[in-house]
Amino acid sequence: MPFVPDILQHRSLSIVGLEKNTGKTVCLNYILHRLNELHVPVGVTSIGVDGEQIDSVFATAKPEIILYEGTRFITSEQHYLKRQLVSCIEHVDSRRTALGPLVTARVLVRGKALLSGAATTSILRHQIEQLDSMGCRLSIVDGALSRLSLASPTVTEALILATGAAVSANLKQLVARTRFLHDLICLDEVEPTLRERLNTIESGIWGIGGDGLPHDLGIASVFLIDQSSNNLLRFGTRLFAAGAVSDRLLKALSSCGKDICLIARDFTKLFITPEAYHEFLRRGNRVMVLQRSRLIAVTLNPTSPQGFLLDSHTACSALSDALQTPVYDVMKI
Repeated sequence: MPFVPDILQHRSLSIVGLEKNTGKTVCLNYILHRLNELHVPVGVTSIGVDGEQIDSVFATAKPEIILYEGTRFITSEQHYLKRQLVSCIEHVDSRRTALGPLVTARVLVRGKALLSGAATTSILRHQIEQLDSMGCRLSIVDGALSRLSLASPTVTEALILATGAAVSANLKQLVARTRFLHDLICLDEVEPTLRERLNTIESGIWGIGGDGLPHDLGIASVFLIDQSSNNLLRFGTRLFAAGAVSDRLLKALSSCGKDICLIARDFTKLFITPEAYHEFLRRGNRVMVLQRSRLIAVTLNPTSPQGFLLDSHTACSALSDALQTPVYDVMKI
């Protein structure tokens, strides 16, 4: 059972797709099936909508989510009413979504369900705590690239990245795009003492002095960076961006010199292009994070919704070699 033992070392897991139709639901079903065989109590929810029979963009058939006896799941009221299983409601959240309140239920007889969950990471964190208090050994969050915040290490302890032919039917491009996100996920962490000092800072760009203490540079947003680029390094070559990091910031720092270390909160705060990132590194700089995400595995869907098909073995091998991370086609496990 590849990567399932690694999953069980954590209390929460997110499954993130590099694009739509990269096999998140197939991966989720594989994990739920294996954990059911091991009699592991599981809770599951989603950011977005997962489990539809038909893809809303490509009008192609999609795998449905299968939930087993004892599994707890969180979904909106509208989607709960469409379930094809027997369950009992254990909690109804007073906070409403566009699809009604969020319902937490326990499966009594296995079947299929649509999942649509929290709209914010704060609600999601609360739901994971709730599932944990109900006895779930593992909470799984199904997500999407457009909502990478759910994969933040401040929300879930570990993640699985789903990629595939939907990203690109060209294997070289697929490897390059997957490797870029993989490299961001696996950025090095700063030392624990510095992380503790920076964790409570909520906004702005800060310089870190030789004494290891942060100093406010008076820049509230990266959009104001051009007005202050001449003074960015007045406290040293290490800087912390408390919010989002964009190409604008990387380019401004690149013009200031080399040996610069930019620290982000985690990889989900990096809204940067491969071109800007690699140019920043080429100039002798580096990017680090306060907290690194624990990547369990990368999964591959070799089929695209347009009908392109990659050779599964070749693609998995190429990705695994490039990432130095196990890559699986769960349909072939």
